[in-house]
This record gives sequence, C-alpha cells and structure tokens, in this order.
Amino acid sequence: MKYYIIAGEASGDLHGSNLMKALRKKDPNTDFRFWGGDLMAKQGGVLVKHYRDLAFMGFLEVAMNLRTILNNIKFCKEDIKNNRPDVLILVDYPGFNLRIAKFAKELGIKVVYYISPQLWAWKEGRVEIIKKYVDEMMVILPFEKDFYKKRGVNSHFVGHPLLDAISTLENINIEKFKAENGLNEKEIIALLPGSRKQEVEKMLEMMLSVRPYFEDYQFVIAGAPSLPKEFYETYVDDNVHFVSNKTYDLLRCSKAALVTSGTATLETALLNVPEVVCYRGSKISYAIAKRLVKNIKYISLVNLIMDREVVKELIQNDLNTNNLVEELKKILQTEKRFKVFRDYELLREKLGGKGASENAAEIIVKL
Repeated sequence: MKYYIIAGEASGDLHGSNLMKALRKKDPNTDFRFWGGDLMAKQGGVLVKHYRDLAFMGFLEVAMNLRTILNNIKFCKEDIKNNRPDVLILVDYPGFNLRIAKFAKELGIKVVYYISPQLWAWKEGRVEIIKKYVDEMMVILPFEKDFYKKRGVNSHFVGHPLLDAISTLENINIEKFKAENGLNEKEIIALLPGSRKQEVEKMLEMMLSVRPYFEDYQFVIAGAPSLPKEFYETYVDDNVHFVSNKTYDLLRCSKAALVTSGTATLETALLNVPEVVCYRGSKISYAIAKRLVKNIKYISLVNLIMDREVVKELIQNDLNTNNLVEELKKILQTEKRFKVFRDYELLREKLGGKGASENAAEIIVKL
C-alpha cells in the first residue's frame, strides 16, 4: 500500500519512524512518502519536506511566517493529489494536518490520525473536523479516549509510543559516554532547551544562569537534530558541553535535567531523571494562550497525565535564576528527589505497556 505520512516536529519524526517500522512488518509492500525528519528517512521512502522547515513556535511567530505556512499547505495538497496514496497518516501537528485531512477525505483517501492533537486543552471545536474527515483516531494518553467518547468520536487508545522507543535502548556505560563526548568526571545536569531556534535562544541563557551555584556539576546541552552544531558554540565553555543526537544517552547519564516544556518532559520522566520544567514564550503569545487554554492546570505531560504536580513547572515570570536554583537543589539533594522517582513508577503504570506502534499499524493495515 501507499502511505503518506505528515509529521511536523522532532517528536513526530521519532514516533513516525517507529510506526513506519511496524507497518513494514505487517505490510511488506509498503510505499512511503512523508513529511518528517532524519529518523523517518532511515526507514526508506521519499522525504518530501523536513520538519525543520515547518516548525514555527507561538502565535506571533506563526503570524510572521503565515505566507510560508500557506505555501506549504498548498504544496502538500498538490503532492497528495499527484501521488494518490491509499492512506494518509497524520502525526499530531494539528494546525497543518487538519486542513490536509479535509482535503484528502474529499479526494476519497482514507485518513488516520496517530497521536491526537491536544484538543482537551484548547480548540475543542476541532473535534467536529475530526468527526467529518478522520476515519480512525488513535490516542496515546489514557484520558483522551474518554474525551473523544463524550463528544461522539470513537477512538483507540494504543498506548504511548515513547515506551516503545525507550524499551529498545541498550544498557549504557556512563564513563564510556563521558569519555567519548569529551566530558569530565563531574556528575551531569542535562539541558534540553527545545528543538526550534527561537525557543532554544530563549531558554538556554536562562538555564545556564544557574551555573555559579552548581560548580560541582557539569552542564551538557542536548543539541536538536534540526539545528547545526555551530549554533550552540557560543554557549559552550570548560564546564558547559554539547552533544548532538544523543538525548536519550545523555539523560541516562544525568543526575537531573532542566527541560523546556513539550514531549521532552515525558521522555525525561520515562528515563527516570528528576527534572524542572521550563517555559517562557513571547508576551503576546503567552497572553493569547492564557485566554484560549481552558481548565488546564499544568503544561508538562508528566503532570497532566498524573493530574497533580510531580515535576515543578516554572512558567513565564516564575522562570528566573533564583527559582531555578531552588528547584534544582531540591531534586538533586533532598527527599523531593526520591518522591519524584516513586511518582515516575506510577506514571509508567498509567501509560500502559509498550506496543503503541504495533497496535497503530494493525489498525491502519486493517483500514
């Protein structure tokens, strides 16, 4: 079968690649055409556009790049029309993907949504678009199935694909990892500032402001695959290091982490690393978001899934050096550290077992 897959971010590239792998097992005649990244490209097929050309962060940034976004949508529609896939698989990225869902359905193409948009947080009205134009909706958070059921949409809870990705990791030798990446003997605090250029520039300076208070540790930046190594060079010195495309390995060697809100907060938790969640957007974007997001108490997936504070979130004005230092000390040295570990165990139980990619692939092939 001919599969057309659209993933617009780094996390979508990871989950899309694992889904492609599972699809190939069930359908030996796979023909992939996709929007994604390097991980999906390794699975074969045709990479139409890389996600680094698609990711714009916040309302202001989207408005400033509206012409590019609209041109990408137009190009995508033409490409689907010219290639006529058997099924269109959408991976999160709702602002773009829901437009494409409508177009593809009107062409008579089957439409699958793998990894639901976070409609429970905002833009609930998009459920009506999903009702009309999506043949199968697959969700990866336990509470999402009930959310859709209450609104008349049948969905499948397939499990969380991060459990699949993490379950395949081999054991790691910390000393070997340090030696191979030019790190010293000190324990590591990992910095995960995000994957988009605008967000990394905002977050890294703040994260690094805590260095004078933690001289017994070394800080290591997890480089995003979408950004060149040269971009990070201004932040690196004797006690600030950089590794690229090794985020999981870095986390497994780290004592704690400072993490920009997003999928990385859940990845860090599932790898059992105590973390402080950080977020600061532009004033305009944050003001708009506060008006639009409803009844949501947390921004990190960890806290949302657990429905209580497991990891500390420092947002906008609360994200400052004093607060970062205080919270980082707690997860390095106090009883809070061990409470986080206990809560992480409960988190893994809530997410169910591995197998999300296999479960999703089976539903798609049957469709």
